[in-house]
Amino acid sequence: MEKKIAVIRGDGIGPEIVAEAIKVLDAVAAKYGHTFTYDEVDMGGVAIDKWGEPLPQAMLDKCLAADSVLLGAVGGPKWDGLPGAQRPEKGLLALRAGMGLYSNLRPAKLWPQLAEASPLKPSIVAQGIDFIVVRELIGGVYFGEHKTETINGQQVATDVMPYSEAEIERIGRIAFETARKRRKKVTSVDKANVLDTSRLWRAVMHRLAAEYPDVEYSDMLVDNTAMQIVKNPAQFDVVVTENMFGDILSDEASMITGSIGMIPSSSLGEGTRGLYEPIHGSAPDIAGQDKANPIGTILSAAMMLKYSFDMDEEAAAIEAAVHKVLDAGKRTGDSMAEGCSLVSCSEMGSAIAAAL
Repeated sequence: MEKKIAVIRGDGIGPEIVAEAIKVLDAVAAKYGHTFTYDEVDMGGVAIDKWGEPLPQAMLDKCLAADSVLLGAVGGPKWDGLPGAQRPEKGLLALRAGMGLYSNLRPAKLWPQLAEASPLKPSIVAQGIDFIVVRELIGGVYFGEHKTETINGQQVATDVMPYSEAEIERIGRIAFETARKRRKKVTSVDKANVLDTSRLWRAVMHRLAAEYPDVEYSDMLVDNTAMQIVKNPAQFDVVVTENMFGDILSDEASMITGSIGMIPSSSLGEGTRGLYEPIHGSAPDIAGQDKANPIGTILSAAMMLKYSFDMDEEAAAIEAAVHKVLDAGKRTGDSMAEGCSLVSCSEMGSAIAAAL
C-alpha cells in the first residue's frame, strides 16, 4: 500500500519526536511491504518566521492533498508577544477547521510498566485506567464570537459558545461507534444545570442513545466528571463532551496515567484523512537536547495506521513494540524510575523500531 503523509515537525521538541515516529513508520513499511512518502509542511512558529503567518494556504493545501497528517508540536515563548490572531496556536485551529476535523480522540491508558508514575493511590491504579475522551473540536466557545468593548466606562469581554443539533449529533455518533469497538459504555459530559448549550447537548445525546440500545449510556456534569476521573477512573470507557470541557478533562486524564509524553491523539472529520499528534506541548526548555519522550508521537502514528489506513495489524505491532521496550526498562527522563535505564529521544525511537 502507498500512502502520502503530510509531516508538520513544528516547534520546540516537535522535529525530534516526529523524526522518531518516522523512523518507526519506516520500520513498519519495510516489515509489511508498504510505501510511505512524506511531504514537509510548515505550521506554527516556524511558519511565522519563514512565511509571516502560522498556516499559509499553500501549507494547508499540502495537508488536504495528503492521506493523513502527522504533527509534532507548535508554539513557544519566542512568539508569546504576538497578537492573538498571529500566534502559532492559531495555525492549529485553522488546520482543524480547514480539514473539517470535528472529533478529537484522546486515549487515557495507564501502561502497566508506568503504574508507579501515576499520582493516584495504588488502590485506584490497581482497578485499571483505560478510557478515551471524544472531544468536539471545531465548535463551542473556541470558535464562537469573541469581543471586548467599552460599556459604561469599563472593558467588558464576551465569548459566545454556540452549538447546533447537527454538530452535537455527529460527535455523538463518533462516541457511540467508538464504544461499540470497546466496552460499550458512553458517558456524556455537560453542564446542563446551567448552560443552554448543555441542555441541547443532553437532549440530542438522549435521542442518539435510543439508536444504540447495545451501549450503556449516562449523563455526568463536568465538575463531577473532573472529580470522578481522579477518584474512580475505572468506571469510564468512552467520555464524550464539547470543545472546552474536552480540552480540560483530557489533559487531566493524561496526567493520571503517569506521563503526558505517552499520550497520542487523533482528530478526524468526514472520510479517513486525519490529524495525529501527541497531546503534550513543544517543551522549549528541552528542545534540541535529545531528551524528549517520542512515545506519544509514535503511538499517534500507530493511531494513524489504524484509523486512517485500516492497518490494524501494523498499529498493534507498534503498540507491542512499545510494550517490549518498556518491559526492558528503557525510559526517557519524564518516566525514569529506579532500576530502569535512561535513554535519549533518538535511542527510544531506535529501540522501538528495532523491536518491530
